[in-house]
Amino acid sequence: MPSTSLALLEIANLAPALLVADRCCKAAGVRIVGVESTMGAEQCIKLAGNAADVREAGRQGVALAEQMGSRATVVVIPGPTEQTQQTATLPPAFIPLLGIDDSLVPKEDSMKSSDALGLIETQGLVAALHATDEMLKAAAVELVGKEKIGAAYVTIIVRGDVAAVQAAVAAGRQSVERLGGKLILADVITRPHPELAALLPA
Repeated sequence: MPSTSLALLEIANLAPALLVADRCCKAAGVRIVGVESTMGAEQCIKLAGNAADVREAGRQGVALAEQMGSRATVVVIPGPTEQTQQTATLPPAFIPLLGIDDSLVPKEDSMKSSDALGLIETQGLVAALHATDEMLKAAAVELVGKEKIGAAYVTIIVRGDVAAVQAAVAAGRQSVERLGGKLILADVITRPHPELAALLPA
């Protein structure tokens, strides 16, 4: 890993973690090593770069998480050992019981970063699937994926032009609220950083 420092940010829930990862990359010259699940609400964003950049990225990330009402902590490891670097960059592990990988890592065939991203996260699959249907019916958006992180948390990700994604997310939010589901977050990233886009399917 051609970096001198690692920042590890633990953020409650995946949708807030994706927003934080985007902010971190836009705030400083860091790269995303991955976003690893604890198989519960908490997600660990792993960032690499020089010490000053990862510190600034971590500071900005925690500030955004707190602004969203999400729990957040950050630790900076200057000059991590080779073993620490290897541990931080392990490939995703498949969890058969949940049918999911434990982390998102950058992919070569990533989505276009010019597309806006819409995120809806719920606790409970019924509300998430109903919101997905409403989002796809409300606007010309494409489903990027459905991510489970354990503890019944489900994140739905759509992409498209900004206006369409905003309309879809509004419809998804209304759907969850109408069903009485537990909405964790509904938000739009208008211009996702290429580092964030690389975590998601093409």
